[in-house]
Amino acid sequence: MGSHPSECDIDEHPENRLGTAPPRTRAWRNGKVVAEGFPVPEISDYLERPDTVVWLDLTRPRHEDLRVVGDELGLDPVAVEDAVSRHERAKLDRYRGYAFLNVYVPHVDGGELTLHELSAFISERTLVTVRQDNGIDIDALVGRWDQSPDAGLAEPTAAFLLYGMLDLVIDLQLAAVQAFDDEADAVEDLVFGDEFPVKEIQRRSYRLRKNLAKMRRIALPMREVLNTLLRRDLQLVPAPLVPYFQDVYDHTLRVGEWTDALRDLVADLLDTRLALQSNRMNEVMKKVTSWAAIIAVPTAVTGFYGMNVPYPGFSRQAGFIAAAVIIVLCSTALYVIFKIRDWL
Repeated sequence: MGSHPSECDIDEHPENRLGTAPPRTRAWRNGKVVAEGFPVPEISDYLERPDTVVWLDLTRPRHEDLRVVGDELGLDPVAVEDAVSRHERAKLDRYRGYAFLNVYVPHVDGGELTLHELSAFISERTLVTVRQDNGIDIDALVGRWDQSPDAGLAEPTAAFLLYGMLDLVIDLQLAAVQAFDDEADAVEDLVFGDEFPVKEIQRRSYRLRKNLAKMRRIALPMREVLNTLLRRDLQLVPAPLVPYFQDVYDHTLRVGEWTDALRDLVADLLDTRLALQSNRMNEVMKKVTSWAAIIAVPTAVTGFYGMNVPYPGFSRQAGFIAAAVIIVLCSTALYVIFKIRDWL
């Protein structure tokens, strides 16, 4: 047995060496866990029992690894190719007897967004999850299944396992959008703050817009995924579980709407920053112009009295006193006028 009860023991069963981490297996019967950590080739044996639901988890499997699983479960080579490929679009593809799902789990750390790809094969009584890296906490998913009411697995179906997986994915997407909302508030404080650090505002707002664009690309397709699952004519979700999936769909709409609202907010903040920066520049130019007008008075007077031709008070102390009085009075008058008009 591996470090987790559901991990396959690859030392005892070398054929279970699929991917970069030991596969995880679990079987439910009538809502109760009856086995876990069993070898992958035994999946078909459990599925021969009509009241059993089986889960298999793989981490970064190779083509050869998924070919073994595909032979065990009868998966289409095209779906297997999508599960191995990186950066597939979030989607739900239907095949005969099963469906292929591809979603993304976001993680925000220090303002940087990282997307972890998660694929799944869903049949009536089988759920196979394929992770492209270890960035997804699979124990959190297992814990969510264990904490859920047993009624969801009272009937042999993998739809309840799928609900738990999608609910976890959407909750993590909501947490990421909440982090972006907090970042938008921080950028807003910088925009309206007294210090007004232009470079930091530009850097953080650009990073936020880029992250929101990534978030939007993975959030919007989720509406289509949930809509397809909820279609009654496809019968992918049993009637008792429809309210559960409807709740996930509502959360999906919230993620998309929240992301769009934040993108609009960031665009408004950038426009506001430009307007405030222009206003600040106008204030600076107004003050500089006002001081230049004040300085022009003594410049003009001293220039006049600096002429080397005779004028009233030329070469006399009275001329210096007259020039000083004119400079002080005119400069003071201009300062008072500019202050009253709020130009200084």
